Amino acid sequence: MADPIYTAVATSTGDGRAGGHTVSSDGLLDVTLAIPAEMGGPGGATNPEQLFAAGWASCFHSALKSAAAARKITFTDSAVIAEVGLQPTDGGGFSLSAALHIELGGVDQATADSLVEAAHAICPYSNATRGNIPVTLDATVD
Repeated sequence: MADPIYTAVATSTGDGRAGGHTVSSDGLLDVTLAIPAEMGGPGGATNPEQLFAAGWASCFHSALKSAAAARKITFTDSAVIAEVGLQPTDGGGFSLSAALHIELGGVDQATADSLVEAAHAICPYSNATRGNIPVTLDATVD
């Protein structure tokens, strides 16, 4: 495996997802965490699943634009909505699931589907989760 071209570093202190604090080594990410109200927590702060969804949506969006540029395809408005689910496992732990909803303007459905598949092959988040968690992809066009 090649050496990383970039390594992100973040440190969690305190009580982790239950009111803890996470900061990146450069200080640009500096957040307090809270268990979501849906899980019996107080809510009111971000959580690891939101951070994962934000990272994946942004990364996938860049991969989508890269795939389109490589194929010389131009699209108009675009958005990637990532839903990251957290569900209990039989053994008392938790697992993740994900759904990525991609919205593209100015292309037909077949082109959108092809670009989404290409982006899914490029995106590091997609590659890291492939075969590890259930992931669904869908593209809609305007």
